[in-house]
Amino acid sequence: MTEFSSAQFQDGDPGLFSLSQIQHLIRIEFGRAQRYRYPLSVLVIAIDRLGHLRDLYGYESKEAVLDEVARLLQGLTRTCDFLGRLADDRLMAVVPHTPAEGLNVLAARVLVGVRGISFESDGRRIPISVSIGGATMTDGQTLFFDQLVGAAEQALEDAANSGGDRFLARDPARM
Repeated sequence: MTEFSSAQFQDGDPGLFSLSQIQHLIRIEFGRAQRYRYPLSVLVIAIDRLGHLRDLYGYESKEAVLDEVARLLQGLTRTCDFLGRLADDRLMAVVPHTPAEGLNVLAARVLVGVRGISFESDGRRIPISVSIGGATMTDGQTLFFDQLVGAAEQALEDAANSGGDRFLARDPARM
């Protein structure tokens, strides 16, 4: 029998699944969570003002910041969690067996950790912050996959539109 590690499925990003891979994995995990009635949480993370940072300091700087945030996420998540890169330079964390309270704790740790990332250009420290949207499917909740992801993405948009550097969650049952 052949053994596979998650590293075999990942692109050039440090330990991140590609868009198609993370979408495939979340669909599988969503089905498991519904069948075995355990909570499944999702975080969608966007670096605030990333386009502005790219325009000022270049593509390499943007990628360096994304890599640092990805490494932070790897350090804060468990081996059973999935991390992926979405379109528009957003990141997603799929966090099985995690209720809303656990998601709140993880998001708070991400916010604090990102604020501690040091990015310098021309001897000046450039502050980094993220907006985070989250959603949780509780055990036994009847939802569609798109409701869970859509709720997290809407919460991310709300967080970014509220000034960024914050976490907001939405109930996927109300989508």
